[in-house]
Amino acid sequence: RTRRPASDRTRSPGVQVGRLGRSPALARDHHVRASAPPTATEMPRLATLRAKKKPKGFELVEDTLEEIERQMRDAESVSSDGKRKQETSWAIFRLHHQRSRYVYEMYYKRKLISRELYDWLLREGFGDEHLIAKWKKQGYERLCCVRCIQTRDTNFGSVCICRVPKAQREAGAAHVQCKNCGCEGCATGD
Repeated sequence: RTRRPASDRTRSPGVQVGRLGRSPALARDHHVRASAPPTATEMPRLATLRAKKKPKGFELVEDTLEEIERQMRDAESVSSDGKRKQETSWAIFRLHHQRSRYVYEMYYKRKLISRELYDWLLREGFGDEHLIAKWKKQGYERLCCVRCIQTRDTNFGSVCICRVPKAQREAGAAHVQCKNCGCEGCATGD
């Protein structure tokens, strides 16, 4: 009995095999499935035919979210000439914070949007659910970004300088900006 080569065994008659050993359609689908899930810092998802319809009440927040999205696109296209490497993303961090804060306040403070709409906004990337979860905890009500409380990103295993209340800072460090997001102070006691 003779054995066929492995490439012949995987192929269906009349189907060309792509780079990954699959048909081109399967290779495309494999690429889509293998991509990383969207992160919180990415732009909101685009509306497609497969996307769920916008929940009732989205009209209340749509104009503000579109305005912030437009400002975010403008901030991405700004030239970084004369700025430090970290400074180039500060405007984007501020707008991301503003958008998340708007969603948070519309649901928790003003109570103008439904739970369904709030969950949909977070799922679609209009708010950072990790940041909002921290805002609900005591002592983190004014937190600027989640990176400022991650101790693994600092040299001495502490939080960012913006988390230290201004009254407790050294005399020469009264006006210091965070290297992560440009915040000048988000401690609750300030």
